Amino acid sequence: MEDTNISISADMVENIIKKNYIFNDIVLALRPRVIKIFSKSDISIVWINIWNIQSSSKTRGLINRCFNIRSYIVTIYRANMNPDVS
Repeated sequence: MEDTNISISADMVENIIKKNYIFNDIVLALRPRVIKIFSKSDISIVWINIWNIQSSSKTRGLINRCFNIRSYIVTIYRANMNPDVS
């Protein structure tokens, strides 16, 4: 039986990105941010900021893609740009 109390860290996200083929040629602009939705929930949100030069074709290719982290299914969504968030 798998441990359902897994905590996802920014380091774990970076390692997953380095190993997963859908992120080939993708460069992170900032360290990933991980936020747990509710303290008793197994849902977290991970923000990644991708360095995107001129053509955004690499980024567009990630939107709505799914992959697994252990037994969890992860879906990539596009976030709105908000320069006020740091």
